[in-house]
Amino acid sequence: MFDSLTERLSGALRKISGKATLTENNIEEALREVRRALLEADVALPVVKDFIDRVKLRAVGQEVSQSLSPGQAFIKIVQAELEAVMGSANEELNLNAQPPAIVLMAGLQGAGKTTTVAKLARWLKDSKKKSVMVVSADVYRPAAIKQLETLASEVGVRFFASDVSQKPRDIVQAAVKEARKAFVDVLLVDTAGRLAVDAEMMAEIGDLHRLLNPIETLFVVDAMTGQDAANTARAFNEALPLTGVVLTKADGDARGGAALSVRQITGKPIKFMGMGEKTDALEPFYPDRVASRILGMGDLLSLIEEAERKVDKDKAARLAGKFQKGKGFDLEDFREQLQQMKSMGGMASIMDKMPGMGALPPGAAAKVNDGQFGRMEAIINSMTPRERRNPDLLNGSRKRRICQGSGTQIQDLNRLMKQHKQMQKMMKKMKGGGMANMMRGLGGMRGQGGFPGAGGPPRF
Repeated sequence: MFDSLTERLSGALRKISGKATLTENNIEEALREVRRALLEADVALPVVKDFIDRVKLRAVGQEVSQSLSPGQAFIKIVQAELEAVMGSANEELNLNAQPPAIVLMAGLQGAGKTTTVAKLARWLKDSKKKSVMVVSADVYRPAAIKQLETLASEVGVRFFASDVSQKPRDIVQAAVKEARKAFVDVLLVDTAGRLAVDAEMMAEIGDLHRLLNPIETLFVVDAMTGQDAANTARAFNEALPLTGVVLTKADGDARGGAALSVRQITGKPIKFMGMGEKTDALEPFYPDRVASRILGMGDLLSLIEEAERKVDKDKAARLAGKFQKGKGFDLEDFREQLQQMKSMGGMASIMDKMPGMGALPPGAAAKVNDGQFGRMEAIINSMTPRERRNPDLLNGSRKRRICQGSGTQIQDLNRLMKQHKQMQKMMKKMKGGGMANMMRGLGGMRGQGGFPGAGGPPRF
């Protein structure tokens, strides 16, 4: 996410970070680079102009703290202005209504609206402990109703059945009645989308809005459409009283134009970001954390929260206990670690939130290929349980059998074994010297290309 923008901004800010003083000349030079980076990221021109003007005003005004170098002060100003553009803080869903709190979802066809309804239902159920019902008023696309039914079953929320022969008004009225009867906390209403904004679509969703009087009206938009996302959101906002925006496919948006344009153009907050296809891939939008990511400073808070949600705590505790007793780190353990990493979105997602990514050479982060972890897991899966527990058993014939079973080469298996041995050494240090030794072990592996994603990905 934001890879190209992070790369360009980091380069521009590196040039000024070593300056002894902030002058109009070196500020102008840095701002030219920042302006170019934002425009290439498809940020709307009025937003870029306003952003540059505000940064220049603050930087030339010598807002330099005693504890910061001039270069650091400039970076701090850029970060603060990035946060201001996207909104000062996360704006939570307003669910303060007589149950059911109704949330109306609007957006163009193909933006991921139906999937977002399921993701939001899961987030409300898991994070907010709410009972949720979902309903589809999209009578123009029969597959949308079936899709929502399947997703509702997957995330474990109520689905209110509807049919293409019904009118959207009748569907939502019946759904509200059923939600009240079942004492449901939140009712999520999926509406019809179109390929473009049109009068018929706006009239229909406007009618549904007047009928439902929802507490929240969220506009779902594809982040990869850049500033077009902001312009479409503005068109909807003029026809509907939107309360917020959900950016979908943000994990595929290397530019970031939508995230930086939507708030300023519509005046409505971005409330959530879709960060993948799975139903748990929805994150509340925190402008300060996103600004930190854009500047290559990472987002440890989001990483920790994601780990708390997705990492299997029982497996982690069992592994920690194993290390404390001095037992070895076998290939079963290695496979578990790969699976935990996959559950957190893979190495690319983790690296996106790690501090210091802006200091990597240009394009380095883009070279991380999560497919490598699938191949590594396939190799381990092709082993017998005895081989996983005791990798020293692997002779030439066993290795050939494993490679045939996993569709890989002998050098891939040898590379995996080398990485496993390096991790074994690192884990042993946990027993004797605790976390400090473990971190030193990690540092020693960085740059060897041995640990996946540390000094460059394994070359599968």
